[in-house]
Amino acid sequence: MTDTPKRNPTRRDVMKTTGQVAVASALAGLAMPHVHAGENNTIQIALVGCGGRGTGAAEDALSSKNGPTKLVAMADVFPNRLKDSYGHLNRVKQKQVEVPDNRKFIDFDAYKQAMDCLRPGDVVILTTPPAFRWAHFTYAIQKGLNVFMEKPITVDGPSTRRMMKLGEEAKKRNLKVGVGLMCRHCPARGEMYKRIQDGMIGDITLLRAYRQHNPVAFFESAPKPNGITELLYQIQRFHSFLWASGGCYSDFYIHNIDECCWMKNAWPVEARGAGGRHYRGNSIDQNFDVYSVEYTFGDGTKLLLEGRCMNGCDQQFASLAHGTKGSAIISTNSHWPSRCRLLKSQHSSSDPSAQRKYQKDIIWKCGKEPGSDNPYRVEWDDLLAAIRQDKPYNEVQRGAEASLVTAMGRMAAHTGQVVTFDEMLNSEHEFAPEVDKLKMDSPAPLQAGSNGKYPVPEPGRKKREY
Repeated sequence: MTDTPKRNPTRRDVMKTTGQVAVASALAGLAMPHVHAGENNTIQIALVGCGGRGTGAAEDALSSKNGPTKLVAMADVFPNRLKDSYGHLNRVKQKQVEVPDNRKFIDFDAYKQAMDCLRPGDVVILTTPPAFRWAHFTYAIQKGLNVFMEKPITVDGPSTRRMMKLGEEAKKRNLKVGVGLMCRHCPARGEMYKRIQDGMIGDITLLRAYRQHNPVAFFESAPKPNGITELLYQIQRFHSFLWASGGCYSDFYIHNIDECCWMKNAWPVEARGAGGRHYRGNSIDQNFDVYSVEYTFGDGTKLLLEGRCMNGCDQQFASLAHGTKGSAIISTNSHWPSRCRLLKSQHSSSDPSAQRKYQKDIIWKCGKEPGSDNPYRVEWDDLLAAIRQDKPYNEVQRGAEASLVTAMGRMAAHTGQVVTFDEMLNSEHEFAPEVDKLKMDSPAPLQAGSNGKYPVPEPGRKKREY
């Protein structure tokens, strides 16, 4: 596991009553043994959430050098997604996929049925939209299962407090939990982190993060077609809806924000931001097209985040740091390979022509990053090693804080207000507090207006995000 950013000394790990009672009652009376898979045992895996990321996570788990592993159960609310995921995994990892039809589950309680197929000490992959993370994690703890969960793991204050509490419960029960902030498992970034902490570029004074590209995934959505319920449409296109995912801001930008905070070795204490919607046509999503957020750390250092999903514009996808003695390219051109660099000047840039121009300024760079360094695979090697060796491994606190900091910037942009870490953590507004009770015929947590459109953020007019 990588180092966790230090928190501001005045900040407290507060968790108000919200969520604690529900967590305590859900786990009451259980006396699960400390369990882990033996060194020579096959670790069985259940996949809950069979979209693209879940399928990728399952393939990474089945490819780990710390196997043997076997996929034995799958769950989703969309039959076509489960079918497509199974088809791919069975094609590329046939010998490790043993999921007969009676272990393929479709429904809102399918996660329970899939986990019921596992033994204590096996692993469940939680890759549904993040709104459901706390409910699924609660059941995994009840079953004594180790967990890999995709980021973000929370989208608001109440769910963050609940997940922190659950993370502590998992730790008490000796369960291993990985969170899909895979950049933390990148060997190149890890080496850069050590050098930055050793003072190679001096004290960090500024960080910059960019994710500016064309609309991707479910960033925008047309009005709901016939033949699908409002609830399932929102889950299907979860990036478009704040309750399901935190929107594009939480889902897209968390990696860049997290890796910057890692290099700074701290979480910011407040955020202010701006953003807007342009050229939207008939799209009914809740996202802004552009975001510009200024995070401030306890020592006054700034992290500037620039996000944009628009066609025809300049594109950047990078994280950069500036120090008193030089600068750093944390990542460039997506998440991996990182192509990390440290420079003696302030000319860090994601632009290849600028990188060539200032080659003479490089004081350190990572070597070639082989496939074995792929952080999507390394995070699984690390989790499975911890299970087999029975070593402490719990990334929930860090994952929850990274999710909260991301949500803090999103809320600042959506409301037009300065939002502090503590205000975000202690906020009582929860987008979808009863996701654990949803059924196929339930109304959606977000309802369309008479015009068929959903409420969008209105900075300065609304104190909440919608």
